[in-house]
Amino acid sequence: MKVIERILLDAGISPIAGVDEAGRGACAGPLVVASVVLKDPFAPELARIRDSKEIGEEEREELFDLVTEEALAISVIEISSHVIDERGVHAANLDGMRRAVQGLSMTPSYVLTDGYVIEGLGLPTLAVWKGDQVVHSISAASIIAKVTRDRIMRKMDLDFPMYGFARHKGYGTQAHTQALEEFGPCEFHRRSFANVAAIINTGA
Repeated sequence: MKVIERILLDAGISPIAGVDEAGRGACAGPLVVASVVLKDPFAPELARIRDSKEIGEEEREELFDLVTEEALAISVIEISSHVIDERGVHAANLDGMRRAVQGLSMTPSYVLTDGYVIEGLGLPTLAVWKGDQVVHSISAASIIAKVTRDRIMRKMDLDFPMYGFARHKGYGTQAHTQALEEFGPCEFHRRSFANVAAIINTGA
């Protein structure tokens, strides 16, 4: 049951921002972090909102438009594979969360994040275990982040069709691994990730 936002709203705490990311575990492409402030997290129109990983691609696209319509503010941050290699994925993710909240057109009264505490934000915040499943605002952020990233990966596929980015979105599937072994990494692969580094080290 999604009760955290209800408790905050009943206490007069509003607006509430949800924050989530997409692409943390991928070995190619950017990390995308989104922050969303919904007009009403419990609006009937948002009843279908849930963790983006539980939703098919076509429905996610529909819900992306719905979230956009029902949001007071949306901020999206894209973090390149080069930055991830330089800073590490976790540090890059936390920085992206901070930037996503700071990029909102309004200052939220409370910030709810999926799993990770945002240090140094300067706002009341709560990290929620499996937040994308139990907090409407985080679910909405997960949809914005996932759809945005999927669109980026489909565009990337046009320039690098040999890797199949449009299908696996940069994650380490068997087909992606086979393409890496055959063609080597491109500029969008994360060289700090073990599977990519292993192929580089073998001289692929």
